[in-house]
Amino acid sequence: MKPKVYIETSFLSYLASKPSRNQITAGRQSSSRKWWDNERQKYELMVSAAGAKEIQRGDPDMAERRWSYLKEAQLFPITDRMLEIARLLVVPGAIPERASEDAIHVAAAAVEQCEFLLTWNFKHIANVRIRREVERILLRHGYSKTTICTPDALV
Repeated sequence: MKPKVYIETSFLSYLASKPSRNQITAGRQSSSRKWWDNERQKYELMVSAAGAKEIQRGDPDMAERRWSYLKEAQLFPITDRMLEIARLLVVPGAIPERASEDAIHVAAAAVEQCEFLLTWNFKHIANVRIRREVERILLRHGYSKTTICTPDALV
């Protein structure tokens, strides 16, 4: 059985976007494409209904490009348990209230027992200080640690 990787929307945004002139953005786009082309086959790709809804926002053409990458992913619904865990993650020192949608991604990955959560969201998900507290909360509630990482780290 392949390990599960939760595909968070920031990863899909970099993967589907048109090439950028910004060096940092271009580097993330390149890393995302390399991971998709060379690594995705090693994992069971997972996305929540919350993620599917999120990628449909904005420009319709870009939304369709993002959605096209999810043909290989297993789409799963958001459960009451996921929402409960997400609420527990929205506390001082962990995920801020204004980023409660990001808490749903983390909770969904944990409840679905994804070994990895693939993201470029350094502000509210892959942030080292936030991640440390999130991991404590998840462990306290019986969830083994889902490793939050970027495509560069999951090679």
